[in-house]
Amino acid sequence: MNAAAAQTPSKWLPRSIASRLYLILFAGLLLAHGLSFGLLFYERYVTATSMMLGNLEQDVITSVAVLDRIPAAERAEFLPHLTRRTYRYVLSSGESGSAELSERAQNITRLIGSALGPRYPVRAETVSRRPERIQVHLTLGDGHPLTIEVAPSTMPIAQWLPYVLAIQLGLLLLITWLAVRLATRPLAWLANAAESLSPSGGSEPLREGGPTEVAKAVSAFNAMQDRIAAYLSERLQILAAISHDLQTPITRMKLRTEAMDESPLRAKLIDDLDEMQHLVREGVAYARSAHGASEPPLKLDLDAFLDSLVFDYQDTGKDVVLAGCVGAPIFTRPHALRRVIGNLIDNAVKYAGAAEVEVVRAADGGIAVSVLDRGPGIPELELDAVLQPFYRLEASRNRDSGGAGLGLAIAQQLTLSLNAKLVLENREGGGLRATLSLPSAKA
Repeated sequence: MNAAAAQTPSKWLPRSIASRLYLILFAGLLLAHGLSFGLLFYERYVTATSMMLGNLEQDVITSVAVLDRIPAAERAEFLPHLTRRTYRYVLSSGESGSAELSERAQNITRLIGSALGPRYPVRAETVSRRPERIQVHLTLGDGHPLTIEVAPSTMPIAQWLPYVLAIQLGLLLLITWLAVRLATRPLAWLANAAESLSPSGGSEPLREGGPTEVAKAVSAFNAMQDRIAAYLSERLQILAAISHDLQTPITRMKLRTEAMDESPLRAKLIDDLDEMQHLVREGVAYARSAHGASEPPLKLDLDAFLDSLVFDYQDTGKDVVLAGCVGAPIFTRPHALRRVIGNLIDNAVKYAGAAEVEVVRAADGGIAVSVLDRGPGIPELELDAVLQPFYRLEASRNRDSGGAGLGLAIAQQLTLSLNAKLVLENREGGGLRATLSLPSAKA
């Protein structure tokens, strides 16, 4: 068996840690409780059987001697005084039965025969098997038959005992649930924090508590979160500083180039400088987008917001239309949302010449804002890759066609600050659908 197979969990095991702890603890406690109850019941059974046989041995000797010495006419009056829970005396030859005896019946027969001695020869028969009932036959000194009917059984269980057992099992379930809940709650907090971890920082540190191991894990997670935020902030500051500092020499080079005489070389230099300037501005914008979470969320009328955004494009002659409405305000970061939707519309207009903005309310209460176009679309294998920084579908360095490769990366970065999700998918018949799924107002 290889390591991968050894690490594969069994199909019958629950998937969550809490469920596995419930199973382990409750199964262990139930097994221990059942074993204790079984041992106690067995000890009670052995003790009761021993007491029954001991009492039977002593009582048979006395009872048979008394019945043998009193007149036959008076024996019936004494029978009620000699009757016990597990055996009684019958002044007759008894019932006919089977000579086949169980091991316990054989032991009882030998015990009675040994107690009475050779003076009273005994013969036993099985009258009933369920419940077990045997009759031991003998003859008194005056020739009258006497039958000892034995119904061996242990002491009955008290009526309240099953209720006590049920209460104990209920307490075991409750204690197991409480123990697992206390043990796994910090792990649930840790998992939720890991899912909502923001690389740009700003997340609330987890409260360090719970068991020692969990507290250490939480402390390590908080330290890791701070290190990631500091590392990313440092890299983004370097990118922003380099991009900002490059703008001044690029501007000087552009002014000097424009002062040159008209020539094909001058035009190419100006195009290269424009592309460099555009790339620098996009780099600064991308660095700033990483801090989108610093913008405070506000209550926003999404329908009016989208109307205003679409009208701005229409005022500049762009073919952009809006479809749908939600009819309810949302809590979001307006500047980040405007930049995300604006980038998606810019891409659609750039590659398709027109864009359609569609807004609908999702089944889970969230809101989906989609930007649709009829452009060339994106190859299926590259739908996720285009959201990465500086990734371009075109090898061309022309910014009018290939771009800087940061538009969708900025949109993706700001989407994270909105606690939203951006999904790209190709449309039937050609074109692209970019869907921004915003969380519900309650979330």
